[in-house]
Amino acid sequence: MAESINRVVLAYSGGLDTSVILKWLQQEYNCEVVTFTADLGQGEELEPARAKAELMGIKPEHIFIDDLREEFVRDFVFPMMRSNALYEGLYLLGTSIARPLIAKRQIEIARQVNADAVSHGATGKGNDQVRFELGYYALQPDIKVIAPWREWDLTSRSALIAFAEQHQIPVPKDKRGESPFSTDANLLHTSSEGKVLEDPWEEVPDYVFSRTVNPEDAPDTPQIVTVAFERGDAVAVDGEGMSPATLLARLNELGRAHGIGRLDLVENRFVGMKSRGMYETPGGTILHAAHRAIEQITLDRGAAHLKDELAPRYAELVYNGFWFSPEREMLQAAIDHSQHKVSGEVRLKLYKGGVHVIGRRSPNSLYSEKVVTFEDDQGAYDQRDAAGFIKLNALRLRLLGRRDR
Repeated sequence: MAESINRVVLAYSGGLDTSVILKWLQQEYNCEVVTFTADLGQGEELEPARAKAELMGIKPEHIFIDDLREEFVRDFVFPMMRSNALYEGLYLLGTSIARPLIAKRQIEIARQVNADAVSHGATGKGNDQVRFELGYYALQPDIKVIAPWREWDLTSRSALIAFAEQHQIPVPKDKRGESPFSTDANLLHTSSEGKVLEDPWEEVPDYVFSRTVNPEDAPDTPQIVTVAFERGDAVAVDGEGMSPATLLARLNELGRAHGIGRLDLVENRFVGMKSRGMYETPGGTILHAAHRAIEQITLDRGAAHLKDELAPRYAELVYNGFWFSPEREMLQAAIDHSQHKVSGEVRLKLYKGGVHVIGRRSPNSLYSEKVVTFEDDQGAYDQRDAAGFIKLNALRLRLLGRRDR
């Protein structure tokens, strides 16, 4: 017997899975369902989700469709980009970074409508269940969480379709067959997993890619682009100032045209298994390269190297769902402090899947041509000082050598 729930806020896409969940919640818990659909720049028309929710008996005032694109990039993607975070050295965390924002808004709606539960459509095998629920509990410790995939007996797509047909839930024709792979998309990336991608030896079929042209088919002429930064955040492309979401969308267009940002990765999920995913992050890949380039001339060596030590830890926290943890916030504070002088411009060459930094400049640059030149530096650097520097650093090695000779 399901426990008593009066009202639940469901993270609702309008697709087959969450539509079945909506009806299942109504039946299993005999509760009122509030739907929440987030526009994170996934590129899909979201109004059909409203019509479908209404068709299934949801009150118009209990249907929330929120445009969160600017908040997503400004408050989640950009802070993460300041850290140069890459999970397992490669993954730009496109799915991971979206989950805390969805959880945050879902809890806000739950408070607004006096709901006593929230629900999501993540399966019991993946990372997203962890990310959503860690976010819920951090923001509303006593919230009830309903995860249907961990409760029901609808364990196959055919069972979902049969349930949908039994309850007059519309099933699109393209959902009736076995899906060749599953996808998740937002303004930062598109991920694809499962089915045709499950054998890590087999090359990803070309039809899986949706955000980028094949690098082999990209233009034969490179494109030069300039990205401007202020305090670690990108603010302009080719001299045109833009809002965070508009800027990332522009970099996505450039990356798409040149086949930039494809990643074939076998990663270690937080829940314990390895999985193979294909990620497309066109604008994020350009942004990551540009940010590292502006840091090269504006960050002191000690700060830069410390950031490189912190970045894997930061990435792991985001990947595992600990966005709202005190340790992530502590790391963020240190990272943001390092960005006060990270302003300037970076020139990049985009060509057939590659992002190549070809120039960087900043009013806060620590680079000194006078000091580093091979020509006469007019006394800016006394090369004789290097002898004492080397001898002091060699002292322990010499002592070891004498002992062990």
